[in-house]
Amino acid sequence: MVDGDDRISASDQLPLSEIVKRGVAEIIDEREFHNLLDRGRPLRLKMGFDPSAPDIHLGHVVGLRKLRQFQDLGHQVILIVGDWTAQIGDPSGQSITRPMLTRQQVEANAETYLRQFFRVVDPTRTDVVWQSEWFKAFTLTDVIRLTSQFTVAQFLQREDFRTRWTANRPIAITELLYPLLQAYDSVSVRSDVEFGGTDQKFNLLVGRELQQLMGQPPQQCLLVPILVGTDGVQKMSKSLGNYIAVDDPPDDQYGKIMSLPDELIVTYFELLTDVPRFELVGIEAELAFGGNPMSVKKRLAREITGIFWSTAEALGAEERFQRVFQEREVPDDVPEYDFSQTNEGRLSRILIGAGIVSSVSEARRLLSQGAVEIDGDIVTTDYQSADLRGGMLIRVGKRRFVRLMDTR
Repeated sequence: MVDGDDRISASDQLPLSEIVKRGVAEIIDEREFHNLLDRGRPLRLKMGFDPSAPDIHLGHVVGLRKLRQFQDLGHQVILIVGDWTAQIGDPSGQSITRPMLTRQQVEANAETYLRQFFRVVDPTRTDVVWQSEWFKAFTLTDVIRLTSQFTVAQFLQREDFRTRWTANRPIAITELLYPLLQAYDSVSVRSDVEFGGTDQKFNLLVGRELQQLMGQPPQQCLLVPILVGTDGVQKMSKSLGNYIAVDDPPDDQYGKIMSLPDELIVTYFELLTDVPRFELVGIEAELAFGGNPMSVKKRLAREITGIFWSTAEALGAEERFQRVFQEREVPDDVPEYDFSQTNEGRLSRILIGAGIVSSVSEARRLLSQGAVEIDGDIVTTDYQSADLRGGMLIRVGKRRFVRLMDTR
């Protein structure tokens, strides 16, 4: 924490050597970064977010945990709400042009995002600022002056831009503005260190360069790894459906973690928990030499669920998981759905009405995959409602249940 002369004391905290190595992919420039830390003054740690979606998932948490660790050493987080850049859309890692959002969408998403953000980051050591504080006063002259600092050739070095340029796919001029606006944020808040995922490396370096061009000390760039999602293949993303949300209920968080491929266990332990490094070495060795991944994964699920809820709720989720998924028992609180007063016609429509699926196509996909059971029997056809009766228990996937009611 910070003592009377506003200098940092790292007592009772994680060792600095652990903080700057674990869960860190790259630091630019590492020597300059350590020089800043050695000076002993609180640093201004910048992280920006575009409220393009309302939810935070565990992929975001990797960087947020790192911010919190530096906060615990006495440093200050400057959280920038990208209310201007969100309306442009950054395609980093997507290789597509993202749609522009309305002001109303941005504000609604930001409200939810901030509530979830502070489930990880300490609000007492965070300044929340909106880009509109400086960009609302921008004139065309300011924009031209900003764009004159860089060339198109420099920006085509960014991988997703280069890929689309080579493939003759469109790149909107507004997208080229995105890194410049993000860089100007660093100038506006006089950032000492900017945090981001490895897919943001180019943008963070533009900020570092722009600060120097405008007479400021260059920010350091701390890059964290991209977390692979529950599919074990692609980065965690809400749009890909392979995410675990911060606000997921305990049972859902626990169950999704238990569905992870075994090869992700150690990575999730390292990036999302405080389990000591020497224990991680033991876990890695245990799995490598044929240890039971189920027991290790249960510990992982308990650890992560306990972070966002409580130890008691994590243990409760574990007990229910074992009873429902390992022992194949039915939960105590299965929702009921009265299908007799409606005109659904088919099972797929009933599943939509019960809130189990969102569309007929999703229901039919799950049926074709053998993911739907009625009274314990797998069904693959879209039953007529006349073939169904009250009291039937429908199970979809591993965690979704509904019991049909007929009040006719």
